[in-house]
Amino acid sequence: MVKLWHVSSRTCVRTMKEDRQTMIASFNPSGSKFITGGAGPGIYMYDTQTWDNLGIFQSSDNPNTMDGHWSRVYALTFFPDNDERFLSGGWDNTVQFWSVQLPHSQRRLSGPHICGDAVSIDKTGTQILTGSWRRNNCLQIWDAESGNKIMDIPDDFRGQSQIYTCHFLGNDHIVAGGSRSNLCRLIDRRILMSTGILNDLPGGVYSTHSSVRGVLGVTTTTIIYLTQSPVRP
Repeated sequence: MVKLWHVSSRTCVRTMKEDRQTMIASFNPSGSKFITGGAGPGIYMYDTQTWDNLGIFQSSDNPNTMDGHWSRVYALTFFPDNDERFLSGGWDNTVQFWSVQLPHSQRRLSGPHICGDAVSIDKTGTQILTGSWRRNNCLQIWDAESGNKIMDIPDDFRGQSQIYTCHFLGNDHIVAGGSRSNLCRLIDRRILMSTGILNDLPGGVYSTHSSVRGVLGVTTTTIIYLTQSPVRP
């Protein structure tokens, strides 16, 4: 299901059932369109007002060119202040670069194993954060222009998480969470260490979001935790 909610009244104003298991949805910066991904390689785009399907982004029929995903899509995010470009990530160990004007991806990053909302772009649009659901090199930062890896983010000393969710938070911080150690970390990029943490959670951390007022929301099992973040988005 894809549901549109009215925040202040806490009511669902529209519901749509896709012909697949839907894993992720994301608005473009202007809010005029949104895209969805899920149990299949295709990415669907919809008009926010009418909910008309405007097209599908997918790989071409050329077996020698990976210009799209070959498996499930778990992460979608637009570049800041840009309605034309977005990224996707999924099970096939790639992050794909898309233009809304073209049906196939323009290029890709190879390596990150994305199993949740774990692809983020910084405010400048020059760096990409990925979180992989694996035991080693889970959090990585990449150069958006060249596709080269900039760094690996070290694990927390309290334990290692296999990442389901990660985001840039402000200019100097990262929030990340996952399973195995069931941690949600606030990481200072300048020292590459955790400066805040939610630990001993009852299950894996599957999604995170920070409001403009600095409230951080974290989901695990059937619980949503809300905490005041020391960092604004």
